[in-house]
Formats: sequence, structure tokens, C-alpha cells
Amino acid sequence: MKSYRIGVIKGDGIGPEIVDEAIKVLDAVSVTQGFNLKYEEMLLGGAAIDETGVPLPEETIQGVKKCDAVLFGAIGGPKWDNLERHLRPETGLLGLRKEMGT
Repeated sequence: MKSYRIGVIKGDGIGPEIVDEAIKVLDAVSVTQGFNLKYEEMLLGGAAIDETGVPLPEETIQGVKKCDAVLFGAIGGPKWDNLERHLRPETGLLGLRKEMGT
């Protein structure tokens, strides 16, 4: 049975709630279509800032490069609006896009 590695970036605000529901859908599809999914949670955006002090930790960059796909929730919110530009959640998103070539 084919197996896929999925990077999960739940994000901020409603992101975690939406991503949790998307995982339920992916799990149902994987069962009916006969493949396995292995999820690996990673940090980006405000959640990453709160936990690591930066919007895009190196661990996330390295992690997504090892995955077959990334499931990504919403990032940002008023809590982080007044940070310096290089520390804002959106800067992490731009950095991730650059690293992934998207």
C-alpha cells in the first residue's frame, strides 16, 4: 500500500480547527482509495513566533522538504500585527514559499 508523508502546518486563528477537519477528510479518502498518510506537524506564523521567536523555524523548512505534500492552515492575526516586519507571520509564509519554489 502506498504511503505519503504530509506536513501539517495548522497555523493561527481558525487554522487549527479547519486543518483538523481537513485531516478527517484526508483520512476518509485514504481508506477508500487504499493509501496511507503519515502526518508531521510543523510550526509557521504566529504559532511559530510564540513557540520559537521566529515566524519560520529552520525545522519547518527542513521538514517540508522531506514531505510529499503540505496541508496549510490560515496564519496571522491581530496578536502579531505590531511586530517588526521580519517577525510577522506573513514573513514566514513568504519564506516558506521561497524555500518550496512556489
